[in-house]
Amino acid sequence: MSTHQKVAIVTGAARGIGLAIAKRFLEERYRVALIDIDAGELAKADSTLGDDTLAIVCDVADPRQVDTAVAEVKARFGRIDALVNNAGIAVFKPLLQTTLEEWNRVLAVNLTGPFLFAQACAPIMLENTGGAIVNIGSISGVRASTLRVAYGTSKAALAHLTRQQAAELGNAGIRVNLVAPGPVDTAMAKQVHTADIRADYHATIPLNRYGLEEEIAAAVWFLCSDAASYVNGQTLAVDGGFEAAGIGLPSLRRQ
Repeated sequence: MSTHQKVAIVTGAARGIGLAIAKRFLEERYRVALIDIDAGELAKADSTLGDDTLAIVCDVADPRQVDTAVAEVKARFGRIDALVNNAGIAVFKPLLQTTLEEWNRVLAVNLTGPFLFAQACAPIMLENTGGAIVNIGSISGVRASTLRVAYGTSKAALAHLTRQQAAELGNAGIRVNLVAPGPVDTAMAKQVHTADIRADYHATIPLNRYGLEEEIAAAVWFLCSDAASYVNGQTLAVDGGFEAAGIGLPSLRRQ
């Protein structure tokens, strides 16, 4: 197999935003390693994507599994040019009811996972003069809300990890940025967001809608592409203006 065609690793790629990101890289003629802990969903997704993919079952919080997965990508494709740390989990419970086990697992997946994958991938990226890393954060890492003590904290910490990675790896030719999605119309969101929750989001988002998985994928692709060659250490909120807005949108719309 040619080692000239660029290669991306996407974690949490079996469904939702991660799968949309993988599809965007394939459209841009990358070969893509799909990483996910859910073997069944991963196999199902991979079967629909053609021949330029490699599916690997991996717990991103396990350093041995991460090292094995990255070594498999190197052995199959010969290079790594982009890493998208999308794998994540959430526990939506009140602060006083969140267990230490839940807290530790959320931070392990959402924060330690991107740390481990960046460490494993960076030396291989540098064999081909560099690359790009995009960490998938959340607007919950910027704006606090109830029921998200572990999730929101992990995403806020991931934003700072991104800056740390950008400061050090940028010197070697690896750009690192973060995309912070707002509410996105994923299958999970459609299942768990009640009509009241959706109405509350619409009342706060200037664009008055949820985002699409493909819109997050487009932002990720931009940050990995040559068009963003001087963008490093930044957080890009893809949220319809949710972070920027205060209160009063419903009143404004009635006028």
